[in-house]
Amino acid sequence: MNAVRPAAPQLAGIQPYDPKYLPAEVMLSANENTLDVPFEIRREVEREVRRTAFNRYPDPLANDLRDMIAEANGLDRDQVLMGNGGDELLFDMALAWGGPGRTFMNLPPTFSVYAYNARITNTAVVDVPRRADFSIDEDAVLERLAQGDIDYTIVTSPNNPTGDLAHFSFVKKMLEISDTLVMVDEAYFEFSRYTARPLLAEFDNLVILRTFSKAFSMAGVRLGYILGNEQVLDEFKKVRLPYSVDAVSQAIARVVFANRAEFERGIDAIIEERQRLEDALNEMPFVTAFPSESNYILFRIDESRDAAVVWELLYEAGILVRDFSRAQYLENCLRVSVGTHDENTRFLEALESILTM
Repeated sequence: MNAVRPAAPQLAGIQPYDPKYLPAEVMLSANENTLDVPFEIRREVEREVRRTAFNRYPDPLANDLRDMIAEANGLDRDQVLMGNGGDELLFDMALAWGGPGRTFMNLPPTFSVYAYNARITNTAVVDVPRRADFSIDEDAVLERLAQGDIDYTIVTSPNNPTGDLAHFSFVKKMLEISDTLVMVDEAYFEFSRYTARPLLAEFDNLVILRTFSKAFSMAGVRLGYILGNEQVLDEFKKVRLPYSVDAVSQAIARVVFANRAEFERGIDAIIEERQRLEDALNEMPFVTAFPSESNYILFRIDESRDAAVVWELLYEAGILVRDFSRAQYLENCLRVSVGTHDENTRFLEALESILTM
């Protein structure tokens, strides 16, 4: 018999997540740090990797790295858990707190993987949309949480792709009024210098997600971590894959984290360039740029222009940005990552030329 059983029914109609990776001369689409790991740190990484045994399984929990992160955050080792990028930990959350008969609350527009993970784990999704300016509808969120049936939710701060922060007082209210597990996704927090970490001392139903991919220039290495209550992280351990963080990634991350202060100059440069980009975009005809606390800016093209066509013309000019123009709540929007001064200048000149054709 030449046949195969159908896949799980919840996968019907779901399209695989597509990061829209395309080669380009100027890569400003994926919120990467445009600056690579500094040369001297790379040399130290090479020495550390040479000491790594490839024939042995890695420490399954990356305990040396957990100790470093815990100490930096005033926590115990058991309050830190590593993952193969933040993506693994996001999926683990859906596995541990989602499933049939359980509910995830989503705050769109936000990172599409949250709802994607919920749906492939047979978790019901309740959307509480953001306001027109992309700020969280705090009253609506708190009212929905108070109903008592939400198992987990994710608040992204700064939010991807809109760049805005969740207010500290609002996150605290979410934690106070329910036993819902609240993840604050702080993948970009180094660019805002804001964190919900102080709330960990008060609330067991809080976890904080962070990554090495953005500020620390390690998108190609795949390493993330969560901070939270020990008993909560024990549930994550039940569903995580064994040895998911390989020995080489652990070695690289130990060196980078120990030298994290060396990345501050680059972070400051990105913040400075972000303001230049935002100001220049808002001076252009047919463009509205939304304020951002991250390393990217979302901007909307006037309805008299087709943002998808603008994206295509930018790509023809060698510049790749992210096209959200057909996404719900983000109609006619594009997102540009903050690059180097020269990359940003090239993008701005190309965009202005396209819009004034």
